[in-house]
Amino acid sequence: MPLSLSEAEIGAVVAEIRPAVLHGWIQRVYQPSDYGIVLEIRAPGRTLDLLISAHPGTTRLHLVRKKPANPIHPPAFCQYLRARLHGARVDNVRLVPHDRIVEVGLHGKEGAYILIAELTGRSANLWLVDTARKILARLRPAATNVQDGLLRPESQRGPSPSVTRHRFVTTTDDDGSDEFPISRAMEAHYTDREQQILQESTQRERTLVLKRAVKKLTRRIEALESDLAKAERYRGYARYGDLIKANLAQVRKGQTEASLIDYFDEALPTLSLPLDPVKSPQSNMEEYFRKYRKYLTAQSEIAPRIATAQAELIRIRQELDSIERSTWTPPHDRPVRRANVDARSAPPSGSRHTQRKGPFRRFQSTDGYHIYVGCNARENEELTHRFANSDDVWLHARGVPGSHVIVRVPKGSEIPPETLRDAATLALIYSDLKKSGKGEVIYTRKKWVRKTKGHSAGTVSVTQEKSLFVQLDRARMDRLKGLREERP
Repeated sequence: MPLSLSEAEIGAVVAEIRPAVLHGWIQRVYQPSDYGIVLEIRAPGRTLDLLISAHPGTTRLHLVRKKPANPIHPPAFCQYLRARLHGARVDNVRLVPHDRIVEVGLHGKEGAYILIAELTGRSANLWLVDTARKILARLRPAATNVQDGLLRPESQRGPSPSVTRHRFVTTTDDDGSDEFPISRAMEAHYTDREQQILQESTQRERTLVLKRAVKKLTRRIEALESDLAKAERYRGYARYGDLIKANLAQVRKGQTEASLIDYFDEALPTLSLPLDPVKSPQSNMEEYFRKYRKYLTAQSEIAPRIATAQAELIRIRQELDSIERSTWTPPHDRPVRRANVDARSAPPSGSRHTQRKGPFRRFQSTDGYHIYVGCNARENEELTHRFANSDDVWLHARGVPGSHVIVRVPKGSEIPPETLRDAATLALIYSDLKKSGKGEVIYTRKKWVRKTKGHSAGTVSVTQEKSLFVQLDRARMDRLKGLREERP
């Protein structure tokens, strides 16, 4: 079934909702995603929610019963509309003849505006213009129908496709009493479709994360195996050190090698052991023992790290395989980001508000949560006081200089224990406690973190904090490095 609405379908839904919203006034504007808005309209005796979506795959306009979830901080386009349209009266809702464009005439406290919804598939967009059609704000970057800061009249935009299908005209409630049957049918149809789009988007994003992790883990395994192979050369060095120790009286400083009988072999062969002529016999002996200890360390530390990385690689490849076979489902405790169809969404023309992405170190936890780590005092300041949301979790190594760490947590949610442990590990790694390999990390919601006046950047005061003792775990560190995201 085609996804975008036809001109006939748009005309039918406009005819359905126009009598209900005319002369109502806008109580609130919401922007639940990068590609659509909801106008909360107060009409006589009731409140109606009008959804306008410029999603390239599901462009549409209709009333909704269930208002979509909204971000904690409204995007710039939404903020601009709220400033101009709060309390504005709906004077007109019309379909531009022979096109898939709807114009909503509004009269606000500062004058008249037109909200233009181009429901044209891939080129869909939302515009706020004045009566001279001067562009005040737009949802997505400017298209070809912009000239000298003005939106060209519809007659100059080219013909609309001659499609007359109408899929929603006969749908009603069971008792036939629904006042808005077309809107209800559209809401049901596109809710299912958007869930599918969200699932597909989530799978694509997860696939990219997993493929990056595969590359990093593969490189790490290769490097560890190379280190292990180098250390393997020192397997017999304890024996060589013991031979020199038993013959210290016969070895002289300045020799480049020592020919010694190998008492550890029943055949008693003579071995020629290389020596550093600059070092004393004792120092040469200690050097052999030192290299043997390096071999032992490699066996006890590098081999388990390789095994852990290989197990993680197998798990990631199995997850990739489940995505390819369409059997993958996101874990319940992993936050699924709303599908971002057009990440290039622009702020209103002339607006100072921009979407801050930040230059911070970026990681993904075991549960899929995003973790951000400041790189210096300036970034700590930016991360905590400008980038973080009030319900995000903030962490820092207790009592020592270090990075601020932020975990993105959906409002009303608790941070999973493994994610908390991942973030605390990063707080320890990027602090002065790293050398000791253990220490205490404090954490709290970002809303309980305050700037300390009169102190340098990044200095904060914290209340309602909890603490967690962390001991660096090599397997966890390797996994976090494997899931590190590229800085923008």
